[in-house]
Amino acid sequence: MSDAASIESSQPGRYGAAGPTQLTLQRVATGTVWNLQGAVDNPAFVAQATSLWGAGMLPTPHRVVSSATYRLLWIGPMSWLVFSLHPHTTDDAAPRLVFADSLNRLNAAGGALFDVSDSRVGWAVRGPRALDLLASACPLDLHHDGFAPDSCAQSLFGHVAALYHRQADGDFTVYVARSFADDVWAAICSSAAQYGYQVLPDAQ
Repeated sequence: MSDAASIESSQPGRYGAAGPTQLTLQRVATGTVWNLQGAVDNPAFVAQATSLWGAGMLPTPHRVVSSATYRLLWIGPMSWLVFSLHPHTTDDAAPRLVFADSLNRLNAAGGALFDVSDSRVGWAVRGPRALDLLASACPLDLHHDGFAPDSCAQSLFGHVAALYHRQADGDFTVYVARSFADDVWAAICSSAAQYGYQVLPDAQ
C-alpha cells in the first residue's frame, strides 16, 4: 500500500479490493489503563485486587476476566492490565482519585499499581478474514480451538510487540505501543487491502 493510501485509510471509509467487505477495522479507546502487579500466593493482595476491580478472581495465564466496570488481562506471572470500561473526560478527576486510593490499598497488601493509560493504541479487527489478516504478521495460532474467546497473549505484529485479546464475541483487539502505532496501522491496512476492508469511526 502506498503512503498516500495509508494516510487515506486513517479516515472512515471503504478501502482495498472490490467486492464484499471482508474486514472491518476500528480504533478503540483504551481510556484509563493500569498495570497491576502482585503475587497470586499472597491472599491479602488477591483479596484486595479482586475487591477493587469487582472481579470474582484474577485472570489465570492468557485469560481475561471482566466485571461491570473493569476488564483484566493477564500479561505475566505477576502482572495484569486493568482497563476501565467507562470512558472519562480529560478533566475528570475520578480516575486520579480512584488510582490514588487503589495504589495505597494495594501497596498495603503487598501489591503495586502503575498508570499506563497513554502507553498503547488498540484496534478492533472483525470479519471473516480477521484470522488471515492477523496470521500475516503474527506467529501465534489464533484459531478458535487454541485461542478461545476471553483469551489474551503477547506476541508480535511484524517486528513490533503486540498484545492480542479475543473478545467474548470472538472479535479481536490488537494493542501496540503508541510509538509504533503509525507503522503497525500501515501494515494492517496493507494486509487488509487484498480482502476489501471498512474503517469505522473511532470507538468511544
